[in-house]
Amino acid sequence: MGSQLGAKLLEVTVLSPEEIVFQGKAYRVIFPGENGVFEVLPFHKRLLSRLLSGTIIIDEEMIPIYRGIVRVGDNTVTVIMEKEVKK
Repeated sequence: MGSQLGAKLLEVTVLSPEEIVFQGKAYRVIFPGENGVFEVLPFHKRLLSRLLSGTIIIDEEMIPIYRGIVRVGDNTVTVIMEKEVKK
Protein backbone atom coordinates (compact mmCIF):
# COMPACT_ATOMS: atom_id res chain seq x y z
CA MET A 1 0.00 0.00 0.00
CA GLY A 2 2.97 2.30 -0.38
CA SER A 3 1.32 4.08 -3.32
CA GLN A 4 -1.59 5.02 -1.08
CA LEU A 5 0.54 6.95 1.41
CA GLY A 6 -0.74 10.48 1.64
CA ALA A 7 -4.08 9.50 0.11
CA LYS A 8 -7.28 10.65 1.79
CA LEU A 9 -8.57 8.06 4.24
CA LEU A 10 -12.04 7.13 5.42
CA GLU A 11 -12.97 7.63 9.08
CA VAL A 12 -14.69 4.32 9.92
CA THR A 13 -16.79 3.50 13.00
CA VAL A 14 -18.51 0.14 13.42
CA LEU A 15 -20.88 -0.16 16.38
CA SER A 16 -22.88 -3.01 17.87
CA PRO A 17 -25.28 -2.73 20.82
CA GLU A 18 -22.56 -4.22 23.02
CA GLU A 19 -19.40 -2.41 21.92
CA ILE A 20 -17.39 -0.33 19.47
CA VAL A 21 -16.30 -3.07 17.07
CA PHE A 22 -13.92 -0.90 15.01
CA GLN A 23 -12.90 2.73 15.03
CA GLY A 24 -10.13 4.09 12.86
CA LYS A 25 -8.98 5.06 9.38
CA ALA A 26 -9.16 2.92 6.25
CA TYR A 27 -8.40 3.08 2.53
CA ARG A 28 -11.51 1.07 1.64
CA VAL A 29 -14.45 -0.80 3.14
CA ILE A 30 -16.46 -3.61 1.52
CA PHE A 31 -20.04 -4.32 2.62
CA PRO A 32 -22.64 -7.08 2.13
CA GLY A 33 -25.42 -4.75 0.95
CA GLU A 34 -29.08 -5.47 0.38
CA ASN A 35 -28.56 -5.24 -3.41
CA GLY A 36 -25.17 -6.97 -3.46
CA VAL A 37 -21.63 -6.46 -2.24
CA PHE A 38 -20.28 -2.92 -2.63
CA GLU A 39 -17.07 -1.05 -1.91
CA VAL A 40 -16.65 2.41 -0.39
CA LEU A 41 -13.53 4.46 -1.17
CA PRO A 42 -12.61 8.03 -0.14
CA PHE A 43 -14.83 10.70 -1.75
CA HIS A 44 -17.68 8.20 -2.20
CA LYS A 45 -21.11 9.66 -2.87
CA ARG A 46 -23.42 9.95 0.15
CA LEU A 47 -25.13 6.64 0.82
CA LEU A 48 -27.47 4.93 3.28
CA SER A 49 -27.86 1.16 2.91
CA ARG A 50 -29.15 -1.88 4.75
CA LEU A 51 -26.59 -4.60 5.31
CA LEU A 52 -27.26 -8.31 5.18
CA SER A 53 -25.53 -11.29 6.78
CA GLY A 54 -21.93 -11.58 5.63
CA THR A 55 -18.59 -9.91 6.25
CA ILE A 56 -17.51 -6.28 6.41
CA ILE A 57 -13.93 -5.93 5.14
CA ILE A 58 -12.04 -2.88 6.36
CA ASP A 59 -8.75 -2.83 4.43
CA GLU A 60 -7.56 -6.33 5.47
CA GLU A 61 -9.66 -6.77 8.65
CA MET A 62 -12.80 -8.93 8.42
CA ILE A 63 -15.82 -8.38 10.67
CA PRO A 64 -18.73 -10.87 10.54
CA ILE A 65 -22.18 -9.27 10.55
CA TYR A 66 -25.71 -10.60 10.93
CA ARG A 67 -27.42 -7.42 9.70
CA GLY A 68 -27.12 -3.67 10.01
CA ILE A 69 -27.13 -0.28 8.36
CA VAL A 70 -24.33 1.89 6.95
CA ARG A 71 -24.17 5.63 6.34
CA VAL A 72 -21.48 7.16 4.13
CA GLY A 73 -20.77 10.87 3.71
CA ASP A 74 -17.85 13.31 3.76
CA ASN A 75 -15.29 10.46 3.99
CA THR A 76 -17.01 9.18 7.14
CA VAL A 77 -18.44 5.66 7.32
CA THR A 78 -20.70 4.73 10.23
CA VAL A 79 -22.09 1.23 10.68
CA ILE A 80 -24.61 0.05 13.24
CA MET A 81 -24.65 -3.74 13.19
CA GLU A 82 -25.89 -6.84 14.94
CA LYS A 83 -23.59 -9.75 15.47
CA GLU A 84 -24.86 -13.23 14.75
CA VAL A 85 -26.42 -14.80 17.83
CA LYS A 86 -24.67 -18.05 18.75
CA LYS A 87 -27.02 -20.89 19.63
